[in-house]
Amino acid sequence: MKLTDTGERVIPEKMKITNGLLLEHIARYHFAANYVHGRVLDFASGSGYGSHIIAKLCKDKVNEVIGIDVDKESVNYAKGTYYHPLTTYLNGDVTDPRLPEELGEFDCILSFETIEHVSEEKKFMANLYNLLKPGGLLILSTPFGKGRGVPCGSPFHVHQLTVNEFKNLFNDYSATSFYFQKGVLIEPADFNTDKHHPLGIAVCRK
Repeated sequence: MKLTDTGERVIPEKMKITNGLLLEHIARYHFAANYVHGRVLDFASGSGYGSHIIAKLCKDKVNEVIGIDVDKESVNYAKGTYYHPLTTYLNGDVTDPRLPEELGEFDCILSFETIEHVSEEKKFMANLYNLLKPGGLLILSTPFGKGRGVPCGSPFHVHQLTVNEFKNLFNDYSATSFYFQKGVLIEPADFNTDKHHPLGIAVCRK
């Protein structure tokens, strides 16, 4: 089947290898490959390329990779384009409170560039926490902006969190490490600098 490019949707087969958006998205999954193990959930998996990267790179330490996305067309595209014996693609809403009961618990959850698209943030964050096993890892990224409720200029984003709002998302976790990303470069976050960083990544242990 064909998948139509709609704004921010990343479809590697339809993008140039020099496309910055593509490269930064791929960089996040390669970063996550250092952490994932066991049962992995790719929350808002889009066209499926990221779930496929994790399954291929981490096949010796991953038991299963489930990619879930609200867009049925994207899920069907992932099934047809990124098959791997460890990977399953499902249609679902990341704010659906039934997901923890339906999917069970995971050792690692990835959620890249998702929260800025979600109006029901509390339901989304609750699902992440409830889907994660005790001691499991959440790896979440988002672009920074002017904060909740403030228009950010992107027609695809509800808003973009400030750095402090991002940091405060993870107070329920036992330990959190923060990183900044610019392009493909991902480095430990330095919150004492005035330098602007476009993206943040959190690695959180439940």
